[in-house]
Amino acid sequence: MNKMRLCALFLLVLTSLSGVAQDTWIRVNQLGYKSAGKKVAVWASKTDKKVSSFTLKDKKTNKVVYKGKSSKAFGAYGPFVQSYRLDFSAFLKPGRYIVEVDGVASPEIRIGEDVYNGTADFTLRYMRQQRTLFNPFLKDSCHTHDGFTLYGASAGLKDSTQIDVGGGWHDASDYLQYATTSANATYHLLAAYRDFPNVFTDYKQANGLDGSNGIKDVLDEAKWGLDWLVKMHPQPHIMFNQIADDRDHASMRMPGEDPFYGRGYERPVYFIDGKPQQRGKFLNNTTGTSSTAAKFVSAFNLGAQLFASKNVDYSQLLQQKAETAFSFAHQKLGVTQTVSVKSPYIYAEDNWVDDMELAYATMYGRNKDQKYVDGALKYAREESITPWLVKDTANHYQYYPFINLGHYELAKQLDGAKREEIIAYYKEGIEQVWGRAQQNAFYRGVPFIWCSNNLTVSFAIQCVWYAELTKDKQYEELMQANIDWLFGVNPWGTSMVYGLPAWGDTPVDPHSAFTHLHNYPIDGGLVDGPVYTSIFNNLIGIRLNEEDEYKDFQSDLVVYHDDYGDYSSNEPTMDGTASLIYLLASQEQQETRKKDRYGVLVQGDTTARKVSLVFTGHDLNDGKDVIAEALRKNKVEASFFFTGDFLRNPENQLFLNAIKSKHYIGPHSDKHLLYAPWEKRDSTIISRENFLKDLEDNYRALQAVGIKKDNALFFMPAYEWYNDDVVRWASTLGLYTVNYTPGLRTAADYTFPGMGNKYMSSEAILEQLYNRADLKNLNGHIILVHLGVDERRADKLYNRMPELINGLKKRGYSFVKINELLAQ
Repeated sequence: MNKMRLCALFLLVLTSLSGVAQDTWIRVNQLGYKSAGKKVAVWASKTDKKVSSFTLKDKKTNKVVYKGKSSKAFGAYGPFVQSYRLDFSAFLKPGRYIVEVDGVASPEIRIGEDVYNGTADFTLRYMRQQRTLFNPFLKDSCHTHDGFTLYGASAGLKDSTQIDVGGGWHDASDYLQYATTSANATYHLLAAYRDFPNVFTDYKQANGLDGSNGIKDVLDEAKWGLDWLVKMHPQPHIMFNQIADDRDHASMRMPGEDPFYGRGYERPVYFIDGKPQQRGKFLNNTTGTSSTAAKFVSAFNLGAQLFASKNVDYSQLLQQKAETAFSFAHQKLGVTQTVSVKSPYIYAEDNWVDDMELAYATMYGRNKDQKYVDGALKYAREESITPWLVKDTANHYQYYPFINLGHYELAKQLDGAKREEIIAYYKEGIEQVWGRAQQNAFYRGVPFIWCSNNLTVSFAIQCVWYAELTKDKQYEELMQANIDWLFGVNPWGTSMVYGLPAWGDTPVDPHSAFTHLHNYPIDGGLVDGPVYTSIFNNLIGIRLNEEDEYKDFQSDLVVYHDDYGDYSSNEPTMDGTASLIYLLASQEQQETRKKDRYGVLVQGDTTARKVSLVFTGHDLNDGKDVIAEALRKNKVEASFFFTGDFLRNPENQLFLNAIKSKHYIGPHSDKHLLYAPWEKRDSTIISRENFLKDLEDNYRALQAVGIKKDNALFFMPAYEWYNDDVVRWASTLGLYTVNYTPGLRTAADYTFPGMGNKYMSSEAILEQLYNRADLKNLNGHIILVHLGVDERRADKLYNRMPELINGLKKRGYSFVKINELLAQ
């Protein structure tokens, strides 16, 4: 059980002692709510209470800032006897708040346009972690011998022919690889880059290791998928559907080399012949070649479009592959299902015309031949609505992808009556779900079949696309309810995404070897999600390993377990996560601030001529009075980050009293700890517990001089040196980690002549600063100067602070505190 859950349990004990019933909860989106968006919490109780109103309180002041009326009573749902929707969409002010009803309080919520910012990139971590061949998370290779062919006789491939198909992604917590899910995932990543390029960053190389390469990381990841699809379609008459099969499930292990298939470390590679293949003791229901091949077409076409300006040769290769895959899809019209050897569980895809519609739409997008529009319309009309939207049920991956991607791509390229026809298909499907959703307070209209979270993500995307195509916002609340469900507005009150948000209740014990065997995080992985209790009770081999922390919220309708033993509701999937990346990207605000590869804020609004002067202080304080006077005389507001040792030093008390009312003061570590070695940054040398204790001690020291934590949420790590662990741990305290803007050399003011080439004089520092301002700009820059420096440096930069300030003022820059510079 993680600390968040322990805290929640402690709060429940306190409320019981104070006489407040423990049978009522308020579920909220733990990520937060966009200021201008729909904002709804769900009140749910195990008793039939009546609720007429609610309040929204400022977390900092505990003052009521909004009063609202509850919805109608929705009655029973899942484990609850009564439930209401609490809509505070009319309240727009960014901040941190609590929803309260008759003494029952929600977890803290955030309101702001930026609450989703960075989430798509965070979720992308899981995709990199799923890579096979070279895995950048493990910094090692796996499955390097793939593989030997099966079912390829019709293409002249004898069984056991060796072929190189290494690469791609593992499908879930097992290490099978499916072309159908990988092609769909690749398409979603490509579409995310196409539609929302500015929300993604470039902190990784193509191989997934640290270092930018001039290509957004999401496009690097999409290319990883494309490269594998190229291998899986090596010749016009050859295409493969999957690598490995359920013999993979012999043991839970880390990815490596698997000896389960009778040919050393080679794994079987299943050819698409359009005929039934093995499904346990029986055969699957394959009827043709279209479903998988058409997905190849769409990924290749979109990839060719996006790489046309970046890599012409690669773009042309993808165009050629799209053409041959298009022909392969027509070899035998029908669906291609996956293979199993021991168990009956497969991806039992039954529909294929939606894949053909998307293939035709992307072919038209590339060459504008009318025959492709005609073909896309033909297939759109054959399956106008994805069947589960109407049926409210489906077998495992029976209708895949979970929504019709082709409708969106086709409608964008049409006008008039044909465009309206395609859009109407989307609307009719949404209406089918809305008819069910409006019957319960969670607005839940998605069935609890296996991978229900994947359906939830896909349905939310359909709502996003419908709104974009029509500008009709009538389903905005339904769309938001599906996103809210994923992040806590559900009976269990938990996020369904590992580690997101870092401060929330999220999966900690998923069905994954990474977490179970080595306690490695699987950041960003979307777990399967709740399943009907009837499904759970009939699955083979499920056994909970620990006491169910959500037992109070299970019901005869549906269950969800954060337990390694439950592969039905708590296993992360690669393709679901890829779809989630698209959805989250669609919700992110176009960022005008900049972060480094660790997610640390290093620059404010890049469009405004504002800068922030930042000073850090620990054991050296020789410049404090000079700096304070320069700021006072020049009427400049600045920011200071102090250690606990600095704050407790009696020598600094008059200085602190002089600056605290005019300037930002924040934490810098209590004891100025080094969190990671200089030579190996990703190797954390402090425990989470000691890190948090040190920061809490720092805040106690701030409190002692009159600085409240709520007014000091920006944190600059000691030595300006940190890694993923430090940033993640800080975020659990609600902190924003910041650093000075890369490229500036003002932080070199600590150097002294005895340091040789590292030494930089104040004159050289100022010259570099002014040159950067003149040749580029300093918009949003965070300029770091040390409050005190080594006595061996006679040339103190802080003595030239008036010159620095006036030099930038003359160039049109104004100075603001860091909390104002980074506000969004």
